[in-house]
Amino acid sequence: MRRKLVSLPLTLLALMPFAAAQSAEKSPPRATPLYDASIAQIEARMRAGTLSSVQLTRMFLKRIAAIDRAGPKLNSIIELNPDALREARRIDAERRAGKPLGSLAGIPVLLKDNIDTGDRMMTTAGSLALVGAPAATDAPLVARLRAAGAVILGKTNLSEWANYRSDHSSSGWSGRGGLTRNPYVLDRTACGSSSGSAVAVSAGLTTVAVGTETDGSLICPGSMNGIVAIKPTLGLISRTGIVPIAHSQDTAGPMARDVADAAALLTVMAGSDPADPATRHANLHKVDYTKFLQADGLKGKRIGVVRAFADGNPAVLRVLDAAVAALRKAGAIVIDPVVIPHVDDYGKDENLTLSYEFKADLNAYLATRHGIPVKTLADVIAFNKAHAAQEMPWFGQSLMTESEARGPLTDPRYLKALAAAKRLSGPEGIDAVLRKDHLDALMAPSNGPAWVVDLVNGDRGGVSSSSPAAVAGYPDITVPAGFVHGLPLGRELLRRQVERADADRDRLRLRAGHARASRSAVPQARADLITACMPAPSVRPRPTPPSRRATWEPLHESIPGRFRGRLWTCQRASRPWLEEGLNLFRPCPGQGSGWDTARLNSQPR
Repeated sequence: MRRKLVSLPLTLLALMPFAAAQSAEKSPPRATPLYDASIAQIEARMRAGTLSSVQLTRMFLKRIAAIDRAGPKLNSIIELNPDALREARRIDAERRAGKPLGSLAGIPVLLKDNIDTGDRMMTTAGSLALVGAPAATDAPLVARLRAAGAVILGKTNLSEWANYRSDHSSSGWSGRGGLTRNPYVLDRTACGSSSGSAVAVSAGLTTVAVGTETDGSLICPGSMNGIVAIKPTLGLISRTGIVPIAHSQDTAGPMARDVADAAALLTVMAGSDPADPATRHANLHKVDYTKFLQADGLKGKRIGVVRAFADGNPAVLRVLDAAVAALRKAGAIVIDPVVIPHVDDYGKDENLTLSYEFKADLNAYLATRHGIPVKTLADVIAFNKAHAAQEMPWFGQSLMTESEARGPLTDPRYLKALAAAKRLSGPEGIDAVLRKDHLDALMAPSNGPAWVVDLVNGDRGGVSSSSPAAVAGYPDITVPAGFVHGLPLGRELLRRQVERADADRDRLRLRAGHARASRSAVPQARADLITACMPAPSVRPRPTPPSRRATWEPLHESIPGRFRGRLWTCQRASRPWLEEGLNLFRPCPGQGSGWDTARLNSQPR
C-alpha cells in the first residue's frame, strides 16, 4: 500500500500519441536494445534461433550487476534467484526438443518480495522479521507464471510491509533492502510500495515484473517510473501466498514497458484459486487480454476527464491537456471536466477497514510460514522493537500497533466502515459519475511528479488518483503520459466493475489505441552511462567548501534517455567532487575511488 497523504481518488489513462509522434519524427529508427525488447520481439528472436533464454537471462544478470548493484546503485532487486539460469536452460532444451511451450517461455520475470516462491529465495516483505526459511510452495500466481515458461529472475525491494507500518514512512525503503532509487533522477522517490518492480522494469533490468497494490502501490510507482502498471479487478488474480494488508483491497498486478506486455502477463496470472474465495469467478472469464488491444479502441468511446487530481499544478495540467487532445484525435468523445462524488468522504472508513483486516490477514498468512522468527503481528511488533536500530532507524510502526489493538472482523464498527467505503467509492462514486454522464471510462493524472526522498520526515506525498478504484475493487491502469522537469507522469483509465474480467477487458480495449504510442513516448535508454558521474540521494546534505568544487558539464543530447539533463560528466579538475543541495555527485571512474555511495546507504540492510 502507498500511504495516501492526500486522500484523493481518481483515475486516468490517456497516452500521448502527439508526443510519441514527435519523438518518432525527431529520433531516427534504431534497433531495440535487448533489455528494452518486448515479449513479442524476444519470442520472435527465440523462434528464429538468434536468441536463447540463457543468453537473455545472463544479459539481465550482467545489467543488474552493472547498474543495480554498482554504478548508480538503483537497488531495486532484493534477491536474485540462484536457479534462474537453470530454469532458462530447461526452457531452451524444451524449445530445441520441439516440446509445446507456454506464452512466456524463457521470459525473465521479477516478483515483488511479498510473493511466496517455493524455491531457494526468501519472502520477507522487506522485513528482517521474515528472514529465514523460504515459503513451502509457490503462490498460485507464481505457479501460473512457471507453467507458462517464465524464468523467475529474482525478487524486488519494496516499501517494507507494502508500506503498512508507519504514517511517516518513506516509499521504497525496507529494513532488509534499503532504499530503491528512481532511475530518472536518483534523489527522487520511486514511490511504492512496488518500488523495486517498477524501477527494474523502467531501468531495463527485466522484461516484466509483478507488483501488488492495496491502494496506489502499482499505480504510483508505475507512474513515477514511466511504465505501464495494471491494477486488476479484485478477485481476478489469487492473493494466496502474498503477504497481505487487507483482503478487501489487495491484488497483484503486472508491470511492463508497454501495454501489450502487461496484458500478456495479466493473461497468465489471472485465474481462480479455491483458497481465495474472491477469485471464484475468475476462470469463467478467462481470456487472452492481448486480443483486446485494438488500434481503434478509443473510437466513439465517451471518456470523462477528472481534473481535480491535477491539484491545480500548471505543468500537470499541460500534460493532461495534451492527453485530452490525443483522445479526441483518436476518435473519443471527451467530457471535460467531470467530478467523482464522495472522493473525500471515505478515507477514514478505508483506513479503519485496513487496520482491522491487516491483523487478521497477516496472522493467517504467518501461520502458513515456518522457520522464521515471528508467527503473529504481535511478534512482528516485538521483533521491530528488539531490532530497532535495523528496522526503525527512520520511522516507527504506528499502523502496526493500531492494527494489533483492533478487535475481530465481526466487530460492527469494522463492518460498518467496510460497507461505507465500498458504497461511497463504487456505486455512489465511480458508478455514479459514469452513469450521470453516460461515460465508458474516466481519465485522470495518476500522480504528480516524484518528490525528493526524505528518510527523516517521510513521504511528502501529493495528489493521488488511485483510491476510488482501489477501495471499490475496480480495474485501473496507468501509462506514460509525459514529463514535468524531466520527471515522468502517468495517466490512469478507470472503469466500473461490470463482470469480473469484462471491466479489465474493456479497459484494455479503450487504451489499446495508444499502446504502441506509449512505448515510443518513453525514452528507451536507461542507466547505460555507468562510467559517468550521477546525482545520488543524500539524506543529510552538508555544505561544500568552495575550494573543493569541481567543474561539470551537462551531457545534454549525448545522453539518450532518462538521465538527459540530470546526468553529468566530470571535467578533470583539481577537486574530485561537488556536493550541491540534495544531489551528491561522486567521482567518475578514474578519478579517485569511483562510485561511492556508502554514505548514502547508511540505513541498515
